[in-house]
Amino acid sequence: MQPKQPAQFAAPAPRAPVQSPNTDNEFLKYGYPGPISDFMVRSRYAASYNRALRNPSWVAEHLTRDNMKGTADRALPTAPTSPFPEDKSLPEQFRALLKDYSGSGYDRGHMAPAGDAKINMEAMTETFLLSNMAPQVGIGFNRHYWAYLEGFVRDLTKQFDDIYVITGSLFLPTKNEATGKWTVTYEVIGNPPNVAVPTHFYKIILGVTGGSNFALGGFALPNQKIDSKTELSTFSQPIEYIEKASGLTFFDKVDRSNVTELCKQIACTLTK
Repeated sequence: MQPKQPAQFAAPAPRAPVQSPNTDNEFLKYGYPGPISDFMVRSRYAASYNRALRNPSWVAEHLTRDNMKGTADRALPTAPTSPFPEDKSLPEQFRALLKDYSGSGYDRGHMAPAGDAKINMEAMTETFLLSNMAPQVGIGFNRHYWAYLEGFVRDLTKQFDDIYVITGSLFLPTKNEATGKWTVTYEVIGNPPNVAVPTHFYKIILGVTGGSNFALGGFALPNQKIDSKTELSTFSQPIEYIEKASGLTFFDKVDRSNVTELCKQIACTLTK
């Protein structure tokens, strides 16, 4: 249920500067294949979308007591009538579509939750873009444990001045006991099948007080029904583990030698 933690991690190496591709060379004379990801900034989140998996690799939010206020509600008569629209900012052949989820047995799982974007209807509507979605098990996960975790993150704004949270999908290996080999296996939905179903989802949470006091926690949850009585700490993982698994670097501008573990500073308890 829970990915096994490596014994230890070395301090993360300095992050290499991002290099823009130089397409003026002989190897790319007739075209640049392009990135596999698209970067986007919305009203209440920024994200990187993986074209091959049709999943967000990561979605980043900044939560405060003030920006959690608002009354936007998709149930209002004035709300947009088209639920879960495709993201037309992406090339058409790489978009996730509403029909991909139809009959799949999976929910359209928010990475940036609608509950974090009540400040206005535009912000909330952007959270329903399919580029902010990934297939999640519904009963017991998306509609229950994952929703409790989203509420837990929002409640942290009562204890910290600022909450920065990064959410995304993971594809973790499992061991074949017969062969001893590790493999990554995941379902793909859609017609044709092109939207990957993550094996796990992660949240990285950074709480900031006074601009210089940091608390950091990372969680990796299996994409399956989870008993609501399961302690959140069950899914706690070193940030370095999730970085290695995702190929990403989280909050690299924060000195981790000067950071408190989130669940040692506050009670990591979910409210149902």
